[in-house]
Amino acid sequence: MNSFRSLPASRLQFLLPATALAASGFFVPFRALAAAADAPVMLEPVVTTIGRGAEPLHVHVDPKAPAQPVPAHDGADVLKSVPGFSVVRKGGTDGDPVLRGLAGSRLGILIDGEAIFGGCGNRMDPPTAYVFPSAYDRITIVKGPQTVLHGPGNSAGVVRFERDPHRPAAREARLFASATAGGFGRFDAALDARAATPLVQARLTATDTRAGDYRDGDGRTVHSSYRRWSANANAAWTPDARTTLEFSVARSDGEAAYADRSMDGVLFDRENYGLRFERTALTPLVASVEARLYRNYVDHVMDNFSLRPFAPSAGMSGRAVSNPDRLTTGGLVQVVLTPSAPARLTAGVDTQRNTHTVRSTASETTDPYAAKTRTRDAAFRQLGLFTEGAYSLSETRRVYAGARFDHWRATDPRAAVGISMMSTAANPSRDHTRRSGLVSGFARYEHELAGRAATLFAGVGRLQRFPDYWEMVKNESATSVTAFGTRPETTTQLDVGVMHRRGPLQFTIAAFASRIDDFILVQSGVTKMVSAPAMGGMPAMGGMPAATTRVATITRDIDASTWGGEADLGWRFAEHWRVDASLAYVRGDNDTDARPLAQLPPLEGRLGFAYQQPTWSAGALWRAVAAQDRYALNQGNIVGQDLGRTPGFGVLALHASWRVSTWARLSGGVDNLFDRTYAEHISRAGAMVTGFVQTRRVNEPGRFAWVKLDVSL
Repeated sequence: MNSFRSLPASRLQFLLPATALAASGFFVPFRALAAAADAPVMLEPVVTTIGRGAEPLHVHVDPKAPAQPVPAHDGADVLKSVPGFSVVRKGGTDGDPVLRGLAGSRLGILIDGEAIFGGCGNRMDPPTAYVFPSAYDRITIVKGPQTVLHGPGNSAGVVRFERDPHRPAAREARLFASATAGGFGRFDAALDARAATPLVQARLTATDTRAGDYRDGDGRTVHSSYRRWSANANAAWTPDARTTLEFSVARSDGEAAYADRSMDGVLFDRENYGLRFERTALTPLVASVEARLYRNYVDHVMDNFSLRPFAPSAGMSGRAVSNPDRLTTGGLVQVVLTPSAPARLTAGVDTQRNTHTVRSTASETTDPYAAKTRTRDAAFRQLGLFTEGAYSLSETRRVYAGARFDHWRATDPRAAVGISMMSTAANPSRDHTRRSGLVSGFARYEHELAGRAATLFAGVGRLQRFPDYWEMVKNESATSVTAFGTRPETTTQLDVGVMHRRGPLQFTIAAFASRIDDFILVQSGVTKMVSAPAMGGMPAMGGMPAATTRVATITRDIDASTWGGEADLGWRFAEHWRVDASLAYVRGDNDTDARPLAQLPPLEGRLGFAYQQPTWSAGALWRAVAAQDRYALNQGNIVGQDLGRTPGFGVLALHASWRVSTWARLSGGVDNLFDRTYAEHISRAGAMVTGFVQTRRVNEPGRFAWVKLDVSL
């Protein structure tokens, strides 16, 4: 929910000096800039809670706007302010986003329309880890299975990080720049340069973000430092207003310390290449044709000595390194048709292939990982056919519907399965290939009331999701050392609600209820029997294998149900005053085990007050989270498992923003003003790291002050 959204969100563009522009052919008169500096300006204050969209179940976020709490440094961080979202804390960065209690591959993440999957088997690098939010122009969220256009398996919803293409009427150059500094060594910098003519456009984006170890409210230091950088470049050719051919390339890397595990991430090397073609207004029937091709490669390295004091343990007695990678290639072709004035139809095909490999060493000193050969442990192929349409029954009534069919193929090439850090077992699904044909679809009805000031909506969706790498390859099953036979998951969900978007009062109320058949549950701490040879040992006396036990993490199919909803409100109750509020809740049951569904966040509310003058604003944000008494110990998903009950908490943040001139804006704030010690219910368990205090969960940061400068001409 955005505060004071009376004006379009600023793009904070800082133009190059006039001499440089003149030399490059892009001339901006300095007198015009000087005159603009004296012009009256209106300030958009700090965004507190984000939850508004122009259409039901859609949320649009401006990632360049100043925000409270501290402006986000990765994709998950920016989503946690949207009602219905939570984030799993692992350290200072790379948290997993959770929407309505669903995470992992249930939540689709697209970067410029492209799929990206992390390489780490323990989720050090979810897709949002490769996103620096202010490098993008827009974030679009669709909640629930209410679209089929953006890839398969998005039962929780889909999040799209997008850059807006721009074809100017004349030559122009723009430069966006921002810098954020804060406590615990936090520093972010972003640069977005554009140069364009009606014929060609070019854009370069560079970001850098870093922070040291933070302290929780009790002053305990959390192993959480990180540094990330990224660079994106794209060039577009637009021979006319209806044709675009665009090529893009991206690189990023970094390192991150984690408080929830025995290893840290020391390499997050990503490289991406993309090609997009679009042609609009071909005929009265064909509104547009679009085609995309992309290649995403992630090379990830983790170890137990680079970012922490080396400490031998029972599981890792030497300097251990693991080096997984993943190559994802894909594409899309779609056409938008307008067969009649009230109808619009999108149809197309999308595909993706991804291959995962890994190499590792138990002793980097004597057996370097880089000298080893990569071993392929999984390969996936998907081909999808989809169609989605909208039809206006009248000026106030609309229907939306869509369907898609996905054909999946997965291969398990592993000869052996690791059952501990030091032992393996023969893989019973070696060289097995499985195929699945999955069908998904939705329908939604919208009705505008009261002179189009309010919209009622109701939608039903059914979505089938193929198991992902972590569920099917990384884990075991209850009866085998492989979970390769895990069944696809089927979600049937009803979404209803109302939106009001007129006058000083704006609000949205949305509720959902779902039934999930063959819900893919991940359960840790499961005791299994194993023989000595399978553990890499010797037969017992007499030649008979010695039976013993071990603890494993398994994947299970259960039946589950969830229900809940979100509400947000914005009210300008006086000329300079506004209140923003939101509420989110989800409740779920594991119907098979007759116990609560695990990893569901508790009831959460936000209340923000803001005061705005033309050139400055100030406000406060109170976040309150209830205790969570419903949990299922050691059950959850690929992101984490329940650890037990959590108490409720409340944190207060203050913020202010000042428009220094038409070309500069300064904002700042203090998060967790009263230095509370707390942890999110769904966050990971704290690990034993030499030199740090181990906690039940990874605690959130304590009091944190920050300041951000945006430059705009």
